[in-house]
Amino acid sequence: MNLDMIGVMTEAVRAEVRKVVIGQDAVVDLLLTALLCGGHLLVEGPPGTAKTLLTQAFAASLSLQFGRIQFTPDMMPGDILGTNLFNFQTNAFVLTKGPIFTQALLADEINRAPPKTQAALLQAMNERIVTIDGTDYPLGDEFMVAATQNPIEQQGTYPLPEAQLDRFMFKALIDYPSREEERAIVERHGHRSAMPRLADFSLNAVVTPTALGLVRQVVEQIRLSDVLIDYVVDVVRATRAHRSIEVGASPRAANMLAASARAYAAIHGRDFVIPDDIKTLAAPLLRHRLALSPGAEIEGVSADRVIRDILDQTAAPR
Repeated sequence: MNLDMIGVMTEAVRAEVRKVVIGQDAVVDLLLTALLCGGHLLVEGPPGTAKTLLTQAFAASLSLQFGRIQFTPDMMPGDILGTNLFNFQTNAFVLTKGPIFTQALLADEINRAPPKTQAALLQAMNERIVTIDGTDYPLGDEFMVAATQNPIEQQGTYPLPEAQLDRFMFKALIDYPSREEERAIVERHGHRSAMPRLADFSLNAVVTPTALGLVRQVVEQIRLSDVLIDYVVDVVRATRAHRSIEVGASPRAANMLAASARAYAAIHGRDFVIPDDIKTLAAPLLRHRLALSPGAEIEGVSADRVIRDILDQTAAPR
């Protein structure tokens, strides 16, 4: 496996997603980046902006077992993880596995469920293990969560706990499409009101588990120079000193920024990281990890604006 083969794989995944979803190439690149370095992705946007369709199309391009959980306010942790049920024929408890036992998991509208239920994903996302009644069940190295959520201002939603947010490598924001993109969407999908079915678009699985494992080995070898390691650390540490931030990013964020920069460089055909890789990934990687001060929130300051300030004030290596 080399960079040319990674480039072919990347273009193949993009092409499969474009069969269904128009635009959102930046989100697809974030999904690819997270996939190649073992991360998870949270996608936020208004209803009807193809969040679910995008993540479904991406999963369909992978030769991985796919599962979906539609989160609802009455869902319980056992509905996700599974439970041990007593079998009267064998006089023994038997595990009935929940939908989390898969490889590519779509957690749809994750913030519709209360925090107690959301927390059922914490161990799985961090350790790729599920513990049920004291027994550990591994999920495998390929396990990845792609979650969608509506903005928290929408009725019937719960904010994700900080510990849950910190497990996501990226938080991608989907906005309404441009006029040209929206016209193309209507032209392609406007003959029906229901959500398009992936089966109608002949999507192909273009990434096998074996190929994914080989690509991840290549990504780990992508060069991140000492000066860029310093840059990653300085950017993350600056979030803890900025006057508009009450709680900054953790060391986990620095590790994720370094790992994702390697993967981002690989899908763009480079065996080395450049400062622009880090700058591009800083906002989606940090925006959900920052707790703004009350004064900043009153003034309407956004996390993205603070991140831009930090990048402007932190000297990037040449």
